[in-house]
Amino acid sequence: MTAEADPGPTHVLTGGTVVTSLDPPAVQPGSVAVRDGRVTGIGTLETAGMTAVDCSGCLIVPGNVCAHHHLYSALARGMPYTLEPPANFVQILQRIWWRLDRALDDDMNRASALVGGADALLAGTTTIIDHHASPNAVEGSLDVYADALESLGVRSVLAYEVTDRDGPERAAAGIEENRRFLKQDLPLTRGLVGAHASFTMSDDTVAACADVARDAEAGIHVHVAEDAADEADSMARYGRRVVPRLAALGAVNERSLLAHCIHLEEEELEIVRNLSATAVHNPRSNMNNAVGHAPVGSFPRLALGTDGIGGDMFAESQSGFWRAQEAGDSVGGPQWVLDRLAESARFAGRVFWEPSFGRIEPGAPADLVVLAYEPPTPLTAENLAGHWAYGLSARMVRDVMVAGEWAVRDRALVLADAAEVAARGAEQAGRLWERLAEIEVHPFQPAG
Repeated sequence: MTAEADPGPTHVLTGGTVVTSLDPPAVQPGSVAVRDGRVTGIGTLETAGMTAVDCSGCLIVPGNVCAHHHLYSALARGMPYTLEPPANFVQILQRIWWRLDRALDDDMNRASALVGGADALLAGTTTIIDHHASPNAVEGSLDVYADALESLGVRSVLAYEVTDRDGPERAAAGIEENRRFLKQDLPLTRGLVGAHASFTMSDDTVAACADVARDAEAGIHVHVAEDAADEADSMARYGRRVVPRLAALGAVNERSLLAHCIHLEEEELEIVRNLSATAVHNPRSNMNNAVGHAPVGSFPRLALGTDGIGGDMFAESQSGFWRAQEAGDSVGGPQWVLDRLAESARFAGRVFWEPSFGRIEPGAPADLVVLAYEPPTPLTAENLAGHWAYGLSARMVRDVMVAGEWAVRDRALVLADAAEVAARGAEQAGRLWERLAEIEVHPFQPAG
């Protein structure tokens, strides 16, 4: 029996400048060859028999990862608001988001995933780590999201937000949705166990989430001390702060993704560090909600997310750097931007069991972005961070490849019609806004 011939790379991106790594920064001119979803070569390559894509005058970078998103917020852009303005963070939840999530159904969920996923891809984000909530449409909601996102060609890590705020039946349904979904086997999608925050979960509920995560060898994706109310509630109900409480219940370990982590004291920071958990900084959302600035220099593992404010990680990383500069944090200059994006990719790589995730090197998943960026000054490994922090933007995204397949070409979606996605989103947003007008302010209140 004759062995089959090696078919060779199916794509070769020629003539560009390739950022092979963000941390440490590494830049080289040349081509990138891709076959079977992986990078197979970089540098001077033969192009005969390959599908060549001219990237002259372009910068080829690893695909960005959004480490904390709420895609269900995608239909809230421009949403009318007629209630009394929220006076604090808890009221923002009660009057906006905890009303919105109770209005969602499967059709709205699918439209949210499509609108948010398309927005991310067109901004150069190839992986979305999402935290979903739809209390009146729990069962199968992660399947709806997975199907929509896979249809666009974007990677995702999905979790359902477990909480007691809507009663024990919905809390149990959320736990079961995570348990069920973690058994799925999908090309571009993986799962975590979602949990809202300490102040909306009992000990039994947190422990149940930890049990599901342990059984599935998965992590827990949870909000931690986004607002001081989370810490006050934990002290009032349990006599300990949030991180010690969650850690004692098995919810903090090396697989955990801890969103926000703003109001942590040194004892809590030490636990996060010792247990090798990953914190996620969401600077634009934190500023929008006026909840404070996280101690970003205190985490060895600090990723970046948007917390639902779109999928543009160029804007998020730049805003995070500038906010840290303003706050006087010792972040070590613009390399901080690249380090945070690299940490986001490392977390996703652990979930996908891909140690070279976020790099462009032989054997790595071919998740990459072609930027139409001709630098007006020399670009090297030594000053890449300066170009990223002060020069790059999502408007430069020309092409996006995920797992070796084109998801965006010439600034247009490949696997979906952008106009149809927008029209579907507008239709479902209209339904959502109409339904939302009939939903009362959520009555749940934290202790303390």
